[in-house]
Amino acid sequence: MASLSLLLFSFFSLSFLVFVSEPKLSPLKPTRFVLPVRKDGATGLHVANIQKRTPPVPVPVVVDLNGRFLWVNCESQYLSSTYHAPACHSTQCARANAHYCHTCSAQQTRPGCHNNTCGVTARNPVTRQAAVGELAQDALWVLSTAQGSSPGPLMEIPQFLFACAPSVLLQRGFPKKAQGVVGLGGHSSVALPIQLASQFGYQPMFATCLSRGKGVVFFGEGPYFLHPGIDVSRELTFTPLTISRGGEYFITVSEVRVNNKLVPLNSTLLSPPIRGLITGSAMISTTNPYTILEHSLFSVFVNFFANELSGVPRVQAVAPFGTCFDSKRITRTRAGPTVPPIDLVLGNQNVKWRIFGANSMVEARPGVMCLAFVDGGVSQARAPVVIGSYQLEENLVQFDLAKSRLGFSSSLLFRRTSCAHFNFTSM
Repeated sequence: MASLSLLLFSFFSLSFLVFVSEPKLSPLKPTRFVLPVRKDGATGLHVANIQKRTPPVPVPVVVDLNGRFLWVNCESQYLSSTYHAPACHSTQCARANAHYCHTCSAQQTRPGCHNNTCGVTARNPVTRQAAVGELAQDALWVLSTAQGSSPGPLMEIPQFLFACAPSVLLQRGFPKKAQGVVGLGGHSSVALPIQLASQFGYQPMFATCLSRGKGVVFFGEGPYFLHPGIDVSRELTFTPLTISRGGEYFITVSEVRVNNKLVPLNSTLLSPPIRGLITGSAMISTTNPYTILEHSLFSVFVNFFANELSGVPRVQAVAPFGTCFDSKRITRTRAGPTVPPIDLVLGNQNVKWRIFGANSMVEARPGVMCLAFVDGGVSQARAPVVIGSYQLEENLVQFDLAKSRLGFSSSLLFRRTSCAHFNFTSM
């Protein structure tokens, strides 16, 4: 009997130890991430501080919506224990569509300078200058966000593909401290949104929420919360999104209206396809500070807008703008200057992207307010309309790559929030 009691005691004791020592299940991979950005006042470009290398360090890079990949300058002080340059013709090179074998003339190898590696062409999106760099792998760290309302822990992508580019690409048009470009373009398996989605197993999707100061880029599906607890993903209206062969994002603008009145633009310029490659008349850009219009579209549009604002005297234009007004005669509200609203009609009469005064007018100098649209000349090569970052600010703009659609909110200022109101303070 004593032996039986001892046997039962030993059995239950062992069962208890097994129960309490059973390891907890590892948490599921996060599927939402956030990237803090800020606007550079001198250039009008938006800059993100990405976390790279081992150990991680912040690297300021220009946000290029249409860029094909992340590139950074590695020529000095690039220190990382996990840097690797894939060999030419490797699977990493094939993934990056890099088939050129790169060589380096320096006597001592360093990040960005190895022989028999893959060469990739990096571009300065402002000057369009290009240079050959080295395809590389290194750790990238991104902020997760479980509920889309505040940042969670940093998550590591240990073998993130990017390019080491020459410092010559940083010499013109860039913010002083920027060390490269983070590309968000489509059709590129090494663009940041695609690598994130592939690493963590979700459908590729991201949303920009830019501001005059701080802003945020969301990766993954919503909800996206801004203070005071507003899910701004609920505000989205959708339209088809086209991605060109170069990874650039296009939508179709069929009409433009000012004050609900049709602007008599040359419809053939707005009719897709352009050069037989894409089916959209307006490209979306974060590296053009203001919306650019082909010359004939620009002339008709600005004159029509000025007639609708005829009660406000025009003044001498301030470059790069073509139409400016006496700002003392323009009142202001929560949504900016009180001027006629501009509607981009997208594809049909039921989908309109409305642009209010905060996104259509800019204080060019004291006493002078200008229409924030720029004349692109008669040879506007990229598209007849390029929607610039000023028109994107305080708008949530979602790029759903899996469903080929664009979601847009129009101005969030009417919702009593701002793209500067994501809760990064809890980091």
